[in-house]
Amino acid sequence: MSIILFVFLPLAGLILGWLIRWLYARFQLSSSEQRAERVIQEALREAESKKKEALLEGKDRLIRERNQLERETRERRNELQRLERRLLQKEENLEKRMDSLEKQERSAANRERLITEKENILKNEEDKWIKELERISGLTVQEAKKLLIQSLENEALHEAQVKINLIEQEAQITAEKKAREIIVSTIQRIATEVSSEVTISTVSLPNDEMKGRIIGREGRNIRTLETLTGVDVIIDDTPEAVVVSCFDPIRKEIARIALERLISDGRIHPARIEEIVQKVTKEVKQAIYEEGEKVLFDLGIHNISPEGIRALGRLHFRRSYGQNVLAHSKEVAIIAGALAAEVGADVSLCKRGALLHDIGKGVETDGEGNHAEVGLELARKIGEDPKVINAVGAHHNDIEPNCLEAVIVQIADAISAARPGARRETLDNYLKRLENLEKIAEGYSGVGKAFAIQAGRELRIMVNNDEVDDEGAKNLAKNIAKKIELELKYPGRIKVTIIRETRIVEYAR
Repeated sequence: MSIILFVFLPLAGLILGWLIRWLYARFQLSSSEQRAERVIQEALREAESKKKEALLEGKDRLIRERNQLERETRERRNELQRLERRLLQKEENLEKRMDSLEKQERSAANRERLITEKENILKNEEDKWIKELERISGLTVQEAKKLLIQSLENEALHEAQVKINLIEQEAQITAEKKAREIIVSTIQRIATEVSSEVTISTVSLPNDEMKGRIIGREGRNIRTLETLTGVDVIIDDTPEAVVVSCFDPIRKEIARIALERLISDGRIHPARIEEIVQKVTKEVKQAIYEEGEKVLFDLGIHNISPEGIRALGRLHFRRSYGQNVLAHSKEVAIIAGALAAEVGADVSLCKRGALLHDIGKGVETDGEGNHAEVGLELARKIGEDPKVINAVGAHHNDIEPNCLEAVIVQIADAISAARPGARRETLDNYLKRLENLEKIAEGYSGVGKAFAIQAGRELRIMVNNDEVDDEGAKNLAKNIAKKIELELKYPGRIKVTIIRETRIVEYAR
């Protein structure tokens, strides 16, 4: 019994507990279903309310959009109506213009027809007049055109030549005036002696007995002097004078000084002559270097090699047409510096090139070539500026000047050589130059006579009036002047004057 109770009681408890849980769950489910039903009912009511609100809002929006669309439609309709009215107006205007154009075309066609008729009438008249003119003049139309064209060409050429001459005259007047101002201003700034120095080759003797002592026993004294100095000592009948002759001016200067010292000392024999010559040679070499340094110091030019200084110093003993070459070079440097300052060129390069332009005359060389070529090589050898080298080589147009400084050196050289009293010319050379001037002019056709006047500064030419006209005379003057420039060397400039005149001579009998 107790075992039955022990088994039944737990089972009854389990059944009772499950029944209670089932009843509780059933109660909870019923309560949840009720709450869910209430939630669903509320959601349905809320959804219905929102649906109504949305419908109302949609209707309002639809109404507003429909009103907006109606307004836009009305505006577009009004715009289309305005455009339509404007198009109608344009069409009316176009129609009016078309009508006007048609009227103008008809009028233009009528005018063109009238013009064509008039042109035909005028052409007929022109043909008649041309035929009449051909009959009267005896010339065809082509011949008349040719004559007219030829006349116009001659007239145009004449007017062109007149214009060219006027321009050339104006340019020449302006250029000459400016050049004259610069040159006069430059010349006024320098102060050089006008008289040129005469080469001294005569040694005065205290008496004629000194000639025998100079000659010495069997001529040994004079032979020694000539051998040591390389000169010719000429002893003739000239009273109390001995002539020293040599192409080298430095050797001639050494011999002259040595001879004067021997005469002053009185001891004349080969040993003494050799001693004096050696001493004088050293002194002259020192004087050469000092002269070169002195001219460089006077001009403010620096950095020239000793070889260049010695070559400059040797110019002190050289003469060209009676003009001291070193003094001439110094003068050219001063003029070139003043010209360069006037025209804005490099003053230092101009002065340097001008001082060295004749340095080739002071170079001791046995080679061929003129002094410009020798000087150019020396300037290149001692490291001068390319512009200075060009100025040295181009001062006589042996090479083409390629810079303004070279041209200024040419001008300064011409000014120094052509100034009054700067140079002397032998009578033979002077007469030969005048003769060459006249020959150049007489070599042209149409030239009657030619006269070199004003010491060769002007060439006056008489031309044949029948062979040379006015224009030909101008061209002839230019050609002759150009040929003179190419073939002759002369200081300054030469004026070429062409004279053409008509002479009509009648005799009353």
